[in-house]
Amino acid sequence: MAKYSKAAGESVKKALHKKKRGELKSGSSGKTVKSRKQAIAIGLSEARKKGARVPSAKKGTKKKSKSR
Repeated sequence: MAKYSKAAGESVKKALHKKKRGELKSGSSGKTVKSRKQAIAIGLSEARKKGARVPSAKKGTKKKSKSR
């Protein structure tokens, strides 16, 4: 069984094309996306909202403070 649906792949493809044309904007700040990884993340996020089969997003890890 595939992890990602075809709809998810199409959503990522569209996001990458928008990034290449300079039309893809970041959600919160509205800045133009320059990173390929960020474009893929936006595409997957849009696919999740539409209900496509996509694994859940990984949570960020906390940085450990240096002990002195």
